[in-house]
Amino acid sequence: MSTLVNHQFKLAKRPVGMVQRSDFEYAQAPVAEPGEGEVLVKILYISLDPAMRGWMNEGKSYVPPVGIGEVMRAGAVGRVITSRDPNIAVGDHVVGVLGVQEYAVAKAKGLTKVDPKLVPLPVYLGTLGMPGMTAYFGLLEIGQPKAGETVVVSGAAGAVGQVVGQIAKIKGCRVVGIAGGADKCAYLRSIGFDAAIDYKHEDVKAALKQHCPKGVDVYFDNVGGEILDIVLTQLAMHARIVICGAISQYNESKMKGPSNYMSLLVNRAMMKGMVVFDYASRYGEAAREMAGWMATGQLKTREDVVEGLETFPETLLKLFKGENTGKLVLKVADA
Repeated sequence: MSTLVNHQFKLAKRPVGMVQRSDFEYAQAPVAEPGEGEVLVKILYISLDPAMRGWMNEGKSYVPPVGIGEVMRAGAVGRVITSRDPNIAVGDHVVGVLGVQEYAVAKAKGLTKVDPKLVPLPVYLGTLGMPGMTAYFGLLEIGQPKAGETVVVSGAAGAVGQVVGQIAKIKGCRVVGIAGGADKCAYLRSIGFDAAIDYKHEDVKAALKQHCPKGVDVYFDNVGGEILDIVLTQLAMHARIVICGAISQYNESKMKGPSNYMSLLVNRAMMKGMVVFDYASRYGEAAREMAGWMATGQLKTREDVVEGLETFPETLLKLFKGENTGKLVLKVADA
């Protein structure tokens, strides 16, 4: 293995505001040999997620922060090229937390085997990966949508939002998506959303009143900030709000909290946060059901694939500039 060189992005300092290339070190090192119970994976695709911004911050969270000098944490899918575990063979494709790098040594028990013949590999980082699991459990377990109810999704054209809306339609709901730009709104309508609100060019409050005349029964929040505040004014009685993320606030020095929270009291509504890792023991259940919906055409996927490991810092910024539609994935090597 000594002839192989591993290129990696390591966290060089804690970002202040928007992430910059200077916050990372682009390093190289010899590829290590796996130990007993480990495998060496050649990474093919890396998942880029809004949560990565939070992982760079020091402070209490649902996972420890990435340490200074450590390889940047990321989900990835790749091909096993060396195995020292009887349950994973050379040539198997696996998904797991492998980092922003070309090669990774990982414990076999922390990886999941996937089949590229069933769906393209990037789908295992999106609809059949962490974003899809987030959408599935956040909507169904916390949002608990009922047929005939109105579900509103912010960040609706992103990796999580696109799946939330489609599952809500499968469950018989009316679905309204909030996204930025005409193209994203057109995409939402093309995958079955009943209405799409362009927050960049529309009065969101007025549009919500138009498209949700009886109020919002379930709100799946991916953005926080002003949009959350506006939706709070349009809740139906006994509404449920799922707090999944707050991408509009991640690069701010001080997060803006909701000022219209008393609407929760008036409408006897519930607002609850969710972290997908809490449902890890049930990922298989969700994957089987969503794969079934994909097979019947009820659930569609879209991946925004950018090539080149070296583009990582700039490609990550697409998330925070609203430049991606669907799941943002970084292609590292050919499958």
